[in-house]
Parts: sequence; structure tokens; C-alpha cells
Amino acid sequence: MKKFLFASLFFFLSIIVVNVQAQCSVCRMGAETNIDHKENERGKGLNKGILYLMSVPYLMGGVAGIIWWRNKKKS
Repeated sequence: MKKFLFASLFFFLSIIVVNVQAQCSVCRMGAETNIDHKENERGKGLNKGILYLMSVPYLMGGVAGIIWWRNKKKS
């Protein structure tokens, strides 16, 4: 029963489509335009912030994967 519930929940959640609007590319383009025109230097910090926010989930997943692999290797 639990397997059926999990499979049906997974199926229904996988067919749900949610439209979202990502703004990172728009912010980056605006920041690069500001850097090119030397209007202000906020664009450099914005680009670094975008890269920071993008890298954190990958680092967390990598650390979790390494910990899982080491624990699986020991047993």
C-alpha cells in the first residue's frame, strides 16, 4: 500500500506544470549593461552574487554525495 501511495504521489507531482519566470538572466544583462557604460559598479557585485547563489546547491549536493559514498564504502 505504501509503495502504491508513493508511486501515485510521484506520478501526480511529476505531471504538474508550474510556469515560473526566472529573473537571473535579466538581472545579469542589466548588470552587464551598467558595467559596460560605467554608470555604476553595482553590476560586478550582482554578478558575483548570482554565481554564489548558483554554486551553493551544487556544493551542498557534492558534500552530501561524498558523505554518502564514504558511509556506503565503510559498510
